[in-house]
Amino acid sequence: MPQTDMDHDELVRYRPHLPEPAGFDDFWRRTLAEARSRAGALQAERVTARHRLSTVDVDDVRFPGWDGEPVAAWLLRPRHAAGPLPVIVTYIGYSGGRGLPTDHLLWSAAGYAQLVVDSRGQGHDTPDRTAGDGTQWVEGFMTRGIESPDTHYYRRLIADCVRAVDAVAELPGLDARRIVVAGGSQGGGLALAVAALAGGRVAAVMPDVPFLCHFRRAAAVCGEGPYEEIAKYLRRHSPHRVDTAFATLDHFDGVHFARRATVPALFGVALMDPVCPPSTVYAAYNRYAGEDRTMTVWPFGDHGGGYGSNPPLQLAWLSERGLAPEEAAG
Repeated sequence: MPQTDMDHDELVRYRPHLPEPAGFDDFWRRTLAEARSRAGALQAERVTARHRLSTVDVDDVRFPGWDGEPVAAWLLRPRHAAGPLPVIVTYIGYSGGRGLPTDHLLWSAAGYAQLVVDSRGQGHDTPDRTAGDGTQWVEGFMTRGIESPDTHYYRRLIADCVRAVDAVAELPGLDARRIVVAGGSQGGGLALAVAALAGGRVAAVMPDVPFLCHFRRAAAVCGEGPYEEIAKYLRRHSPHRVDTAFATLDHFDGVHFARRATVPALFGVALMDPVCPPSTVYAAYNRYAGEDRTMTVWPFGDHGGGYGSNPPLQLAWLSERGLAPEEAAG
């Protein structure tokens, strides 16, 4: 994939004017209040032996998400580590679920606890019982319930992700003062939303090649990946649904969340990314409200960003901000 977006000098100056939907903050206050009002009980079962792990303990967690529905997560902790531990709340890329605990051993190997959050309807363990109130979609999840922000899929998923941060306080051995939200692609976009919505309960955010940013540009320039679902939908229904569709999507745009997030942020961008064009990532980064923000640039990276080179940078960045486990910090 050649560089077909903007030059890097243009990207660092790119600050598109994106009017916010009226009542954006009220919409999210109402959404989270509704989600929390239907809370159920958190459950956690120790399943370490099932996965034949000897240095990590694993709990199979269910916490209440949107409408009180149980959301699956894995909680991984280094065995015998002295707590409370800083915790990395990890959100998953598009069309994937939490997978298996053995897919997520990096952070526990570095001494952290990690809560790996399933994505409703995308994984195998958390169904999306509300499929958009009858609104037809093309494929995937981007246009489910797109006729209204109240019925859109990402309202439910983002509410789940905020509720995952709420759940940390109920899980033993975790330091609720040192919660880091993180993820790549869709997971990065979700982490950015949670950093804005979870108030002072998040200590840092690491959105890597984040999805869900600058929908209007992404739908116009992407030739592959989930943003193309929007273009396909509007190709079928254009022009009479264009304004309605983007008015809905504006409620879930990472650019608007970035304006409200102030915790330290480590972004990642790949300049040859055909799925999340770098201009969409910079649109959010350049509007980020926090003063402590860093962009890691992968000039020849595709949607995998920096691949295996990225975790050592993330670990160092967290340590510099006092968010390393005590053993690693010492």
